[in-house]
Amino acid sequence: MASKDFNLLGKSNNTPPTEPSAGILDTFPNRHTQRDYLIEFHCSDFTSRCPITQQSDFAEIVIQYIPKEACIETKSLKFYLQSYREQNRFNEQIVNTILNDLVAACQPKWMRVKGEFAPRGGISVVTIAEHPDNDLMKNLY
Repeated sequence: MASKDFNLLGKSNNTPPTEPSAGILDTFPNRHTQRDYLIEFHCSDFTSRCPITQQSDFAEIVIQYIPKEACIETKSLKFYLQSYREQNRFNEQIVNTILNDLVAACQPKWMRVKGEFAPRGGISVVTIAEHPDNDLMKNLY
């Protein structure tokens, strides 16, 4: 697949978008559809803003998915995640929006997004969202 097929990969664009959108995400064909396999991304320097205090929130975002027909291209994922830096959103909203946008982009068989947000006032927040909605979440705890 040539870089001309991607919006970001192989291009010199270094300016992340200012608003998250599923349209930012590039995909490429899954060439291993004969078996299920897990793809996992870790973004340890995720940043957004608290909608109340406007202070920065820091998190590690972990994305796991089993692809169907398409896989997520990592440069576009990096730009997508960077687009949250100036967004004023609650942690729970962020994780669920990321899941919705990634599912819209690649239509996976299964996906989980986990946001481990750094402590504020001695309390940390971990939010996990999963697609499709099923009984797997019930077995987490």
